[in-house]
This record gives sequence, structure tokens and C-alpha cells, in this order.
Amino acid sequence: MALRKILLEKDPTLRKKSKPVMEINRRLLVLLDDMADTLHEADGAGLAAVQVGILKRVVVIDVGEGVIELINPEIISSEGEIVDSEGCLSVPERSEYVARPKKVTVRAQTRKGDWQEYTGEDLLARAFCHELDHLDGVLYIDKVCDPPAEPPDRK
Repeated sequence: MALRKILLEKDPTLRKKSKPVMEINRRLLVLLDDMADTLHEADGAGLAAVQVGILKRVVVIDVGEGVIELINPEIISSEGEIVDSEGCLSVPERSEYVARPKKVTVRAQTRKGDWQEYTGEDLLARAFCHELDHLDGVLYIDKVCDPPAEPPDRK
């Protein structure tokens, strides 16, 4: 596996819409493995392929429960809202408040091509939304809002 260079905020590639994966092949599997290694090396929670310069609808997420690989992901449901601080590997050393759903269900393909649903709450829901935004050329800094009147409940 290899580490990939993470593009930074000013790179215009980050503003482009990623294309669906049409074929799961060896190159894609290498990309998934490299992205997981890059994510862990950078100590992040999620990484979209566009952040390493690949305009494909591919995401890896690890919020401490193991790597979740998402190919052609889409949000199929969401509930609630939490405003919390958020950062990004492409916008280093900065964080801002962003409103995100409290609970999100995503449908995506696995590395074997099977469709699977993943449901996440709190940090995982935030990571799903953040990374899927990347696939559409949206950065979290586009969604900055005022901090909550009271800190979010972190139970």
C-alpha cells in the first residue's frame, strides 16, 4: 500500500463533482487500500477519493470502529440535527461549526460490488455527510454556521 497526497483547500479539483464507479477492479481496490492507509497516517476520520485527486465516488471512513469503505454512496435517510465543530484533512489546522443530521443511513457498494446500508449517529453520521459532500465538490467551510447556544450533548 502507498500513502497518497491529500489535496488542500485551494486545489480546484476539490470543487469538482466525482463520477460514479462503473467497475470494481484491481485499481479501485488498490485505491481503497491506499486511502485507508492515508487516512490513518493523517489521523483523520474520513477521506474521499477526490481529496487524493481521484474523481470517483469512493470514500473511506474510520471513526474508531474500523474502516468503512463506500463505493457510489448515497444518503437514503437522515434524522435530527446537531451543530458541532468540524475539521477536514484538506483544510488543516482549522475547525468551524456545521449543522449536520444526528442520524444518517447511507447505501453504498462494498469492494465486492454488493449493495449495503450503513446507519450512523453523531460522529459517524457527521463523517458520512462530510465525505459525501466532498463527492459533490462541497467543503465543510461552505456550510459554516453559528455555534450552538449550548454545547452538543456528547453522550
